[in-house]
Amino acid sequence: MLGTGRRVRYGLNIWPGFVDALATLLLVFVFMLSLFMAAQYYMSEALSGRNATIAQLRLEVEQLARTLSLEREARDGLEQELTALGEELRASLARGEELEASLEQARGRLAARDQRLAEQARAVASLEQDVTSLRGTREELRQALGESRDELDAARVRGTALETQLADTEQRLARVRREADEEVARLSRQVAALRQQLQEVAAALELSEQTVAEQRTEIRDLGQRLNTALAQKVQELQDYRSEFFGRLRRVLGDHPDIRIVGDRFLFQSELLFDSASARLEPAGREQLRRVAGTLMGLSEEIPAEIPWVLQVEGHTDRRPINTPEFPSNWELSTARANSIVHFLIAEGIPPSRLAAAGFGEYHPVAEGDSAADLRRNRRIELRLTRR
Repeated sequence: MLGTGRRVRYGLNIWPGFVDALATLLLVFVFMLSLFMAAQYYMSEALSGRNATIAQLRLEVEQLARTLSLEREARDGLEQELTALGEELRASLARGEELEASLEQARGRLAARDQRLAEQARAVASLEQDVTSLRGTREELRQALGESRDELDAARVRGTALETQLADTEQRLARVRREADEEVARLSRQVAALRQQLQEVAAALELSEQTVAEQRTEIRDLGQRLNTALAQKVQELQDYRSEFFGRLRRVLGDHPDIRIVGDRFLFQSELLFDSASARLEPAGREQLRRVAGTLMGLSEEIPAEIPWVLQVEGHTDRRPINTPEFPSNWELSTARANSIVHFLIAEGIPPSRLAAAGFGEYHPVAEGDSAADLRRNRRIELRLTRR
């Protein structure tokens, strides 16, 4: 009886403890569920904010591309205007040189006219002296007229001749003075017209130089803005290149024959091709299929205005090859690059985003002749760059 009572008492004590443990577990479950719901809510908010930020950034990139296009058109227009102004400036300079030559000729003619006028002035002075002398002679004759009648008649004859000569001389003097005045007036008008033309040319040259200086300043500012925009585009492409290489590394894993060197992704040729062959092996096709899938996913995120291209470069070691299919390492490296490009096209990569190049043995990464160095030089390089 004592044993039975003890078992009954122990059974009644276990049940409340079991209920308390179950309630505690339920509370813990409810608490963890609440934490999970709160975390889910905050993650949804963060993802929605990130999507909005990405949309805003894409809109800004599109606006920047449009602004860049407008600036390029403005720069082209300014360059055309600058070329036209340069041609006008050269024409104005040529016209100025012609006017200066005309002015020098006019100055030469004016100097000749001045010399002729000086000679005519000396002749007029000589004639005036002759007139004065004749007038004195006439007075002397008039004084001697009362002394002798014969002398008076002779003096009258001489006076008449002298008066005729004096009238002719005065007419010649008036004609010479009139011609000289007309020549001086004509030359003065020519000099004034030439000076006016020179002033107009100087004003046009000054205006053209000022306009050229202003447009050069505008072109320099546009060039700086264009360089800034191009630097931003290059930085964006570098960011996408880093993301592309990071995704490739995650997709391909830590393979000893695949490595990243600078801005290039390197595959050892043995991973993709047999020796002296440009036909892709099944293992290589699988690796390149992963590369194509990664590139397709990234291409949807790269803005359309960035002219990116994936360049495939083939390299060989320095050992020569001479077969009917590959007469030298040039043909082998180029054929391997073309094989990879054709495979990527078949996997859906647009041909406009691909480029193939063969470098033969002329760009080694190891200078030695050991088997390890030769193996490192046999490689395929992928580089995401601008077109």
